[in-house]
Amino acid sequence: MVDVHGTHDPRFAGVRDALAEQLDSGEELGAAIAVDIDGDLVVDIWGGHRNAARTRPWERDTIVNVWSTTKEITALAILILVERGLVDLHAPVSTYWPEFAQNGKADIEVRHLMAHTSGVSGWDQPFSVPDMYDWDKSVEHLARQAPWWEPGTASGYHAQNQGHLLGEIVRRVTGRHLKQFVADEIAAPLGVDLQIGAGPEDDDRIAEIIPPPPLDLDLSSVSPDSPMVRTFTGPAASAAAANTIEWRRADMGALNGHTNARALVRTMSAISRGGAVDGVNLLSDKTIDHIFDEQARGVDLVLGVPLRWGIGFGLPEPATLPYLPDERICFWGGWGGSMTIMFPLQKMTISYVMNRMAPGIIGSDRSAAYSRAILAAAG
Repeated sequence: MVDVHGTHDPRFAGVRDALAEQLDSGEELGAAIAVDIDGDLVVDIWGGHRNAARTRPWERDTIVNVWSTTKEITALAILILVERGLVDLHAPVSTYWPEFAQNGKADIEVRHLMAHTSGVSGWDQPFSVPDMYDWDKSVEHLARQAPWWEPGTASGYHAQNQGHLLGEIVRRVTGRHLKQFVADEIAAPLGVDLQIGAGPEDDDRIAEIIPPPPLDLDLSSVSPDSPMVRTFTGPAASAAAANTIEWRRADMGALNGHTNARALVRTMSAISRGGAVDGVNLLSDKTIDHIFDEQARGVDLVLGVPLRWGIGFGLPEPATLPYLPDERICFWGGWGGSMTIMFPLQKMTISYVMNRMAPGIIGSDRSAAYSRAILAAAG
């Protein structure tokens, strides 16, 4: 039987059992789960291995690429700038990034980028994964292109480029790249093991990403001009790329956050706990309220499933995530299943990360099982 390490409050023993079961079955290779309730870390567990050969155990300080769970960190960065009066969510993006106004994008607002409704959900081809590593090339390309649908009318998941879009606002406003802003204004004050990308000193403790089975998505039956096809081919995603040094060194606030469940749960508890984490004040109630201002609800033009978007985060949509109560909750997750969920009414935050990617894009059977176990224990 695979050992599960760490600590948990006795009432959350079912969460530990759920992780042990998934590790024993081989569904999980390595993973970590954390739960914070108003500053009390009631679950901090991990187990399994950080490499496919199962020769390196997943340890307390193991970090992993969390894919689109990174978007929550990037959204928090923007909200911090909103809190400081440096960014207005309802202002045109071009207020901060004048070049973005090209080609019919003058009226796109910051909130449209945050809620995936801008119409700029990927890069016009030709554009490759390595092109994303070149910041200037990436953002200049986005500034030039036209939106793929009428901005503000529907969501279309900004799968790989949201971090570049929002990160360029951060850079224009603060003079710092997103990864540096996150290091200075989020990770350092909170004392968390969290970063956009990863440095050479961290390479030995990063878990190897195990790609998922191919997406059950037949793009040949969809119009090549559709936002779905254009997003998934602009560029075509590569799970294996996450194991490369080039990926780790890049600044991609939609894709390459490297962290663990403990750090994520402490960071995102700023939303669950009213904006402050152990005396570090990041957000006010007014700024947090923006998250729950619904921007779009319906079948997402890129993912093809019903989604409900606030500003920067997903909101409960029973048709897609039936295990989440339809109340004041916000969340997002990453390709393969990682997820962080905030419950402000309960002052609770939960996070799960792993390295064996499951099929699908929004959660997985594993993240659903852990979430159900946590909610059952929390009452």
